Amino acid sequence: MTKNLDNIGLRSIVGNYDFFFIDLWGVIHNGIRLYEDAIKTLIEISNAKKNYVLLTNAPRPNNTVKIFLEKMGMDKNILEKVYTSGEAALNYLKKNHLNDTFYHIGPPRDFDLFFNFKENKKENINECSYFLCTGLFDKYDQDLNYYKELLSNFISKKMICTNPDLVVDRGEKREFCAGSVAMVFKKMGGQVVYFGKPFPEVYNQSIDNNNKKILAIGDNLNTDIKGANNMNYDSMIIANGIHKEEIKKEGIDKVSKNYKVVINFMQSELKW
Repeated sequence: MTKNLDNIGLRSIVGNYDFFFIDLWGVIHNGIRLYEDAIKTLIEISNAKKNYVLLTNAPRPNNTVKIFLEKMGMDKNILEKVYTSGEAALNYLKKNHLNDTFYHIGPPRDFDLFFNFKENKKENINECSYFLCTGLFDKYDQDLNYYKELLSNFISKKMICTNPDLVVDRGEKREFCAGSVAMVFKKMGGQVVYFGKPFPEVYNQSIDNNNKKILAIGDNLNTDIKGANNMNYDSMIIANGIHKEEIKKEGIDKVSKNYKVVINFMQSELKW
């Protein structure tokens, strides 16, 4: 049974945990503005002498996301807590594929992820060793069938996906993410290496999480909550996020069964 903390706040359980993994998009901001109550909660967590990481499935290096958040008005002390799936992927690429050619699937704005090995980027899909998927092309950001056709003859190549999220809400608009392209490729029989929640590497890179009682907070059942379950962390869903309509219609217990996840706590929005 999921316990609702709307009336008693995160403060009611903060003493039970050593550390918090907290999602960014959908919990701390909506892609356009910061949530004031969520920012206050981060400050109170620090005041309670607890630590946290703002763990995000953003397909960009840590510094790029920090600049984005700073423009929104996020305090520099909070910015230091950011860790991205892009950073985890970048560490892997530097160790394992620094000299391999790749074909980039995603918008030009994600260029900074592979800036240090940009000479390996191929414009001709036939010449690449692997696919680096950071998102969707701007011209085909709503058409997943395009990627099915694009990749149909290249199932033998590996895809590295830097954002396992399927969709994200930017304000009121829902957008596809890299995970949707990776899902198309995987269903066709392709091999995908994922970086980001719910996969362990991004958690393990961001902190030394041994012997810590951890709570993971997020709005996405497929990534934030499933990742918490995979890592044996407790979890809290933000109900007004990506699954808002499902939860409103069916209730949290039915939705958690549908997604085969365990949710310990819920809040409509992150509040202290």
